[in-house]
Amino acid sequence: MPTQDFVSPDSIRAQFSAAMSAMYKLEVPLYGTLLELVGEINQAVMENNPNIAETLRWTGEIQRLDQERHGAIRVGTAQELATIARLFAVMGMQPVGYYDLTPAGVPVHSTAFRAIHEQFLQVSPFRVFTSLLRLELIDNLPLRELAQSILAKRQIFTPRALLLIEQCEQQGGLNAGDAADFVEQALETFRWHREATVTAAEYRQLHDQHRLIADVVAFKGPHINHLTPRTLDIDAIQAGMPKKGIPPKAVIEGPPPRKYPILLRQTSFKALQERVAFTDQHHQASGSHTARFGEIEQRGAALTPKGRARYDQLLNEARHALGGLPAEDNAEHYMALLANTFKAFPDDLAQMREQGLAFFRYFATEKGLAARNDNARPASLHALIEAGHVHFEALVYEDFLPVSAAGIFQSNLGDGAQSHYGSNANQQAFEQALERPVLDELALYAETERRSLQACATALALPALS
Repeated sequence: MPTQDFVSPDSIRAQFSAAMSAMYKLEVPLYGTLLELVGEINQAVMENNPNIAETLRWTGEIQRLDQERHGAIRVGTAQELATIARLFAVMGMQPVGYYDLTPAGVPVHSTAFRAIHEQFLQVSPFRVFTSLLRLELIDNLPLRELAQSILAKRQIFTPRALLLIEQCEQQGGLNAGDAADFVEQALETFRWHREATVTAAEYRQLHDQHRLIADVVAFKGPHINHLTPRTLDIDAIQAGMPKKGIPPKAVIEGPPPRKYPILLRQTSFKALQERVAFTDQHHQASGSHTARFGEIEQRGAALTPKGRARYDQLLNEARHALGGLPAEDNAEHYMALLANTFKAFPDDLAQMREQGLAFFRYFATEKGLAARNDNARPASLHALIEAGHVHFEALVYEDFLPVSAAGIFQSNLGDGAQSHYGSNANQQAFEQALERPVLDELALYAETERRSLQACATALALPALS
């Protein structure tokens, strides 16, 4: 089959993201209400802050803002993880980053599947934070064996989805009809099923060990447990949720409010109590399960290794000063500590660039293009910026924060969900289960920055810029 008949992976990803959003809106009506609130606030921010709208136009993010989503799933076995990686590859999504959530008492390790080139991200920035349950951390051996036996019996992919994945791998792509079929079949893996695969007693055993273990093991597949839109003002979202009948979590995870946001800030509405039917209840939904919730994110600048070290240091200082985990009863105090601590991180793009704290994208300006043939024009990057020949914007952070992810998990699992697993990072075991290495997100940002400098130099007819 000629490759020109194939639908691009980016197009398949965009179709899948839209289909997932439509499905989740039907399954979780509050998600639709949340999208309305995010749309209203984003529009207000751009109308009231022309500089923000101009930044989004420079970077091209204004086109992708309304469709930006990230989902989250949890799988139970290495085979499920390896196959989900193949499924996402059909959509041009690669595993980026390794996240160990065990220090927060969550028995999983994770990666984020996403597109890895800025051009592909502009088409569809859809991401899925994917966690693998770590059964080896269950110290109750009979319960661990029970969980393994339950997971071994299930198949989370439709036969047609598996055939289409193999077809794509063999042929190098899918045509329009097969791509549409793939989206429909892949969606089944992420759908919510109220029918559990365990008895009520088995569910209680799994739940008592850890609520997340029950969520992964006791159901037919890795139902999408949140689908996250991107806001330009997460503090306005947090304040606006109760007015829409949406109960927010107590603390916004991540850095404090800033003029120039960094990394990622997240909040969510509290998890739903959903009716489920256990296998010994004759398919009557007389039990309940808490898993799915609504999350919102605000993305800021991607930080360099130096910037991340500064961020981690300041975050640890704020949490040490708090003397415990952020929660509803200390939320106001924690946010005040955070704001005070982060005064040490410059809230100015020029300073962040000069100090090497963040990655940037560079753009040739009209003034710079007009001076292409001027022998007296500046040649260094700093001088070109000073002369207005080159414009820069912070490179948006496309990934996740372990502390933030764990905070969202814990706030929706309940106060009694905390277990103590210590720090059990094992990237090698995760990659073995994944059957491929995870990509280094910092290297990806550095490469994007390098490409933008190269494009600038080419546009301005200059030697390489650095």
